[in-house]
Amino acid sequence: MDPTHRAPEEYGREADGHAPRPRPSRDPLTPDFGQHTPALARTVRVVAGEHVLTVNPVDGSEIELSPPTERPGRPAKRTAEDRAEADHAAQPPAPAGPAQPEHPLLGRQEEREQLVRLLARGRSVRLTGPAGSGRTSLLDLVAEDCEDLAPDGVVRLTGHRRTAADLLQDLFHIVYDAPLHRPEDEELLALVREVGAVVVVDDLEFGGADLDRLLDSTPECAFLLGATPDVPSPTAESAVAEVALSGLDRAGGVEVIERAVGRVLTEEEANWAGDLWFESEGLPLRFVQAGALLRQRDQLRAETAAVDEFGVFEDARPFTVPAPTDPPAGEAEEIPLPSLGEAAAPAPLLAARLSASARAALRFAVALDGEVPHQAHLPALVGDTHADAALGELAACGLVSPVGGRYRLAAGVRAQLETAGYADDAATRARTAAQHYAWWAGHPSVTPERVCAEADAVLAALAVTVPETERPTAEGEQATSVELARTAAPAFAAGLRWSAWEQALHEGAEAARLAGESADRAYFHHELGVLALCTGQLDRARSELEASIGLRGSLADKRGTTAGRRALALVADRSGDVPGLAFTATAAEETPEARHEEPLSPPRGIMAALPSAPPTGPTLVTGRPAATPPAHRGRGGLRGLARRNLVAAGAGALLVAVLGTVVTLGATSGADPNAPSDTVGVNPTLDTGAGDDAGGETPGGDTGTGDTGDATSSPSDPGPEGTSDAPSPTPTEPVEPSPDASSSHGTGSGTTSPSPTGSPSASNTSRPSTTPSGSASASPSDSASPSGSATSSDPADPPSQDTSSSASDSISSAPESSAAPSRSGSSDADPLM
Repeated sequence: MDPTHRAPEEYGREADGHAPRPRPSRDPLTPDFGQHTPALARTVRVVAGEHVLTVNPVDGSEIELSPPTERPGRPAKRTAEDRAEADHAAQPPAPAGPAQPEHPLLGRQEEREQLVRLLARGRSVRLTGPAGSGRTSLLDLVAEDCEDLAPDGVVRLTGHRRTAADLLQDLFHIVYDAPLHRPEDEELLALVREVGAVVVVDDLEFGGADLDRLLDSTPECAFLLGATPDVPSPTAESAVAEVALSGLDRAGGVEVIERAVGRVLTEEEANWAGDLWFESEGLPLRFVQAGALLRQRDQLRAETAAVDEFGVFEDARPFTVPAPTDPPAGEAEEIPLPSLGEAAAPAPLLAARLSASARAALRFAVALDGEVPHQAHLPALVGDTHADAALGELAACGLVSPVGGRYRLAAGVRAQLETAGYADDAATRARTAAQHYAWWAGHPSVTPERVCAEADAVLAALAVTVPETERPTAEGEQATSVELARTAAPAFAAGLRWSAWEQALHEGAEAARLAGESADRAYFHHELGVLALCTGQLDRARSELEASIGLRGSLADKRGTTAGRRALALVADRSGDVPGLAFTATAAEETPEARHEEPLSPPRGIMAALPSAPPTGPTLVTGRPAATPPAHRGRGGLRGLARRNLVAAGAGALLVAVLGTVVTLGATSGADPNAPSDTVGVNPTLDTGAGDDAGGETPGGDTGTGDTGDATSSPSDPGPEGTSDAPSPTPTEPVEPSPDASSSHGTGSGTTSPSPTGSPSASNTSRPSTTPSGSASASPSDSASPSGSATSSDPADPPSQDTSSSASDSISSAPESSAAPSRSGSSDADPLM
């Protein structure tokens, strides 16, 4: 039976006893919304300096070096039309609903003219005024007056929760047409130095040395900065002019109220406005809110007859405040003026006379640290399809003010609403907002730019919900804070809002830790490592990536582990831990155990063959590299691999040097047939006369061999230039032959007799030359084959652990086996001759 179309139980079974047939389904009115192939993850490629960053919200972002041929060229500047369009898009949206009355700027003409004069001279100015003093409105007017002063026009930026580096990036993206391109510091500074514009920055939050760096990076720009008095002042070297913004006088305050109400104030209202001016120190925001109180009072005092006269129904009033007892016919409702305390903190009284949707929007703003959600999100959050008009009500009452491209609660409003109880359900409201933003940010139709525009509200929801994160009770369920961080962080990265990206990653890592989600923790650590690598923080990148790889290794996440190892290999290459540039992730996948190697002395065969006096020719044997210092022993990883590669390469180089010397000795010894090296065989016997064919070498015969034994002859003085350095044979006391001809080097007995059969360590191409006595004489190629294991440089090759010892064994046999090359006429006895 179809589980989604079950027949009612009262129908029972059919007459034949079979189960009832399901009724035919209706013709679909909409396309089939059944199970489909899941949509692919939204990946975005961003050029970050010399790296290419592929934002992957599933397994973690991947970063690689950008090929020089694929790097973007120098970006071009936007045209004036493009800048105007971008500036219009950055402005806060107009509230829905009827047009709101404009609040003209009164009493600021002197400051306006002063600011324009300073900017026209190329001076940077900081306008300092308390919150609610009309600073933003004055900056907008000055920006309109300065549109033709600079070649790149006027650039508007917001300093709310932005650093100097963030403002430089924002300036670059507004002036230059460079989508999905975030230049590194050097390139960024070179580009912004060519920008000539009047830069208006409101709500600046830094000063001092940070402000000096911002000004020094843009020498062709004139800055108009708006800040509150608590922000650090510019340094004396910055030469920034200061303009203070004071409050309005009493007449100006009364005029602001009259413009808001739309009529002349009565004497009682004028006296009330005078008391408010003294208490508020002339801040324009207080007069705007006071005008809203009087406007609401006028609406409440409206007579029923006056309402009917204008054709408005009585139930259309937006206010829910109960009216007092019915007044006499023809008289208006008596509603007293707000008290001075209510006028000084008007937010609760203003909110009480707003619609239910507006009050719900205020509760969400209080829960989100003063951030008002965009009006497009209010219907979903509030549950009212017409809740988008609530923003217009709040703006008309002066409860919200524009900040950048969005709105926040006006100065002092949040504290007033919290006192009135609007923060009682803040946790619930924040959780609801987090659930909504998690669904919205992960929707395929939402672009990263839209998520970045709502970054402040998203981060505020994260900051509230992360400390209350709990472990999910149901299997497969994910904590709301973790889900929001997983969906918002990739959008911030793709939208080039990296300060928000970093904050979201930190909040997400903490939420995943509280929820016990190891996979999510690994993802956030990986992203933090990639972000640190993009910004040049290599030590931090290494620690974050190692933490991520460890977590993913315990979860058997192969794809995530591979992405982490690739990023870690790039960190190692940037930090110089790996010699050369041909390092891949394969070497980083296996970390050999640390070895403690002790220095070995050269074999006795070489020590016996070396002269006692310092030779005048080239040195044949060099000392081995010193053992690893105790402070660095046991330290594996990439540096350990590099050391082992160097040891193996050194052993190979030493072996090649020995071979070259041996070949040189053999070549030079052929010039003089009477040289000692030609008259002494590999294994000299006790009796070595000049004409003895059994013990020496005849001009037309093969090399004679005898019993093997330790070389005890004393070295002779070096001969003339061009002759061999080998010691001349000196008869010594008889030496018993070795009972085991195959026991050669490596047994610890000190004997150096060649093996009659091929040694396992010898090259497969070696061919022993047969002597008259039937013994095998090893050729130089037996111990010095280039394909031997001694030259292996693979860091993951286990035989590389015995590199030094095998190289020493090969060196020990090289001088003895090559001291007397075969003269039998065979061309393949020694391929190097």
